[in-house]
Amino acid sequence: MTARTVRNSSLMAVAFLLVVLAPNVPLIFAQKEGAPVQKDGSVYADLAKAPRKAVSRRNPLEHDPEAVAAGAKLFDQHCAECHGETAEGGRKGPSLRAHEVQQATPGALFWILTNGVVRRGMPVWSKLPEPQRWQLVTYVKSLGSAGEPAP
Repeated sequence: MTARTVRNSSLMAVAFLLVVLAPNVPLIFAQKEGAPVQKDGSVYADLAKAPRKAVSRRNPLEHDPEAVAAGAKLFDQHCAECHGETAEGGRKGPSLRAHEVQQATPGALFWILTNGVVRRGMPVWSKLPEPQRWQLVTYVKSLGSAGEPAP
């Protein structure tokens, strides 16, 4: 094999890799950082892992307008860094205005907040007092789905 043949083969291999891998580079790096990259629901799969007892829990602050305001403040302090200022997703966290989140029961959201999704970078918030976790749930549910105006 001549040097020219080796060089041409190498260039063809590099070109092939660029064509095949280049579109997936953002996907590869985003997954390493824990950021959601698809809106196919896969990043929301842990909502379905909440135990039935947790899912059926009712939000005691559901109709409390003050809970929404308090939850918004807590969101700014603890959640906006990952989920974005408007909760539509950020560098590290998925959108909380996604259909999967907005259709989840308050109990399932509370369970996720309490237990986190550590393998995806979502911290455990069990040390946050229970009323504050319910305020966060109330706020998140008040946002509505992406593209819809908040109530």
